[in-house]
Amino acid sequence: MDVRAAHIALAASSPDTERVTATPNLPVKPRADLVERALPFLPSGREIRQAFIGQAAPSFFFFIITYLTGIMSRNKYRCVVVTDDAIYVLDSSKWSGGAKPQEIVGRMPRHTRLGPVSGRWAEVDLLGERHWVHRRFHDQIAAADREGGFEALRRPERTLHAALGAATLARS
Repeated sequence: MDVRAAHIALAASSPDTERVTATPNLPVKPRADLVERALPFLPSGREIRQAFIGQAAPSFFFFIITYLTGIMSRNKYRCVVVTDDAIYVLDSSKWSGGAKPQEIVGRMPRHTRLGPVSGRWAEVDLLGERHWVHRRFHDQIAAADREGGFEALRRPERTLHAALGAATLARS
């Protein structure tokens, strides 16, 4: 069984698939439709290494309420593409959910750390705004960080046990 098949099998057999991250030695390809739609907005000759979509919202609570109700009033939908020299943030139409870029809203230095990410919806800071990125794109963020020279870190997850322990300590 090759390494990729073993990684997929591990992810499928894991009881907590949110904790399974991309294997560091495997290349991660961006979604072809995001690459095709984002390329016309980038300077010529750029190769997209990673791509993901996210939504900007003032808080996680606001994001979840708008996500669950379908009210898309204040959320901004973004497509983020990583090239060898920069990270481009593109504004997208709301109805595409971020998958159809319309213009570049900003450029960040390539040596910008995007992660660590974990959980179903991870918070990523882009251009000074909080964005929420679904776990299906976490491997893209991890790969971008690896290629940017950052070691793989995981955002610490707060468990109920840890929260109860902290509350007990605070009372004593």
